[in-house]
Amino acid sequence: MRRNLHTTFATLTAGALLLGGLATASAQAAPAEADSLYAPSALVLGVARGEDPLTATVERAVTLSCAPTAEGTHPAPAAACKELAEVQGKFSELAAGPSNRTCTRQWDPIVVTAHGVWQGKAVQFSTTYGNACEMAGSMGGNAVFAF
Repeated sequence: MRRNLHTTFATLTAGALLLGGLATASAQAAPAEADSLYAPSALVLGVARGEDPLTATVERAVTLSCAPTAEGTHPAPAAACKELAEVQGKFSELAAGPSNRTCTRQWDPIVVTAHGVWQGKAVQFSTTYGNACEMAGSMGGNAVFAF
């Protein structure tokens, strides 16, 4: 079954809200605890096939939370959070820079996306590459989209 990125994000967001609601309901029954000292950093990262992030077919998606600890379904959450902290959550800086990698000129577009919250601020990022080789070359081996 194919889903577009928008549908997948909506599904993941609804699940997060549902779980958040359950956590809130549980917290109300328990004694009050101090509020977190950390601004929330929770993201859904995706890699999809297609040109447009709203209509591309999602191939892979992970969750990443960086505060207070690095966790989520991302295979290397600590490394990904460290990289994002180094660029202050500016995803465009992760994808910047020329690549020394030699790739074919085949047009088979790949879109990488990030949606969520970084240090308390809403984040929405997407960029399109001509093919998977160009994406791998541009990312320079960073951990954020290595899943």
